[in-house]
Amino acid sequence: MNVNFRNFAIWLVILFMLMGLFQVFQSSTRSISVADKSYSQFVTDVDAGSVTSVTIVDDVVQGVLKDGSRFETVIPANTDIVSRLEDRGVQITAKAPESSPFWSILLSSWLPFLVIIGVWFFFIRQMQGGGRGGAMGFGKSRAKLLTETHGKVTFEDVTGVDEAKQDLEEIVEF
Repeated sequence: MNVNFRNFAIWLVILFMLMGLFQVFQSSTRSISVADKSYSQFVTDVDAGSVTSVTIVDDVVQGVLKDGSRFETVIPANTDIVSRLEDRGVQITAKAPESSPFWSILLSSWLPFLVIIGVWFFFIRQMQGGGRGGAMGFGKSRAKLLTETHGKVTFEDVTGVDEAKQDLEEIVEF
């Protein structure tokens, strides 16, 4: 694998991981402290006139009470809650549900799989690395062939070296 491609791939993975972390923290910091409220308590507050405004997104109602505290509740389907809120003079805002960007869905579902595949390829390449060029690289050895003129050691070359004499005696004794 080309070194430039490997560096590019590493930086690409780091970029995707940072974008994923950004997405996770961005969605978690959006929510302001909101108290969960049961639907029956919400209806009681609406009937008492203590709800000033609500925002309805799908089946979730977020609202503000007269004392300024925020709440959130889930409303069941097929209720007349909107007409009840209008009768009490509550300001109603309806919003379409937020959809996640395509890249964040793709990132959250495919990134773990791609990281596992990348680590697997990395280990496979490392295990093949015994010789040069992987498993089939035995013909590409950098070993040098010794010729008779270039690498031949004679007894005259080791004359006076006591260590060489001892080594030869050990071989003879063996």
